[in-house]
Amino acid sequence: MKKQDEALALGYFGSRIIESVLLIVSIVALQLLVLLSEKYIATGAADSNEFQTMAALAVKGHFAAFDMGMLALSVGSLMFCYLLYRSKLIPRIISIIGLIGYAALFASGCFGIIGHDVGMVLYIPGAIFEIIFPIWLIVKGFNLSAIDAQAIKK
Repeated sequence: MKKQDEALALGYFGSRIIESVLLIVSIVALQLLVLLSEKYIATGAADSNEFQTMAALAVKGHFAAFDMGMLALSVGSLMFCYLLYRSKLIPRIISIIGLIGYAALFASGCFGIIGHDVGMVLYIPGAIFEIIFPIWLIVKGFNLSAIDAQAIKK
């Protein structure tokens, strides 16, 4: 992808790093619930309001970090699918499915951040791309004539 557009390729790479960090933060927020429950049991129910508040914050932090991770994933993957579309390395219809899927994932993340849970329905187009794309690569591989045409142009 670097040969297509180095900036977009690096943007995709960076977005995957950001996504990974945000998903790790999301998991850590859930792990805090285990620590809070241990402290709650150790201290008894005397300060239960504090523990409930901290637990609610940990859960909200988990969902916020997850939604932001999905935003990073969707932005980066939109760049990736655009590069696939432009390069013609795979059939354009697969790239278009990816563009639609990650735009829907972006919308889902935005809805999640503003507090509207739309469920998993907006994950479906991206899931279809993530199933079709690797199968295509395993069965057919990249379009070698597109690679040869790009090499001739340069």
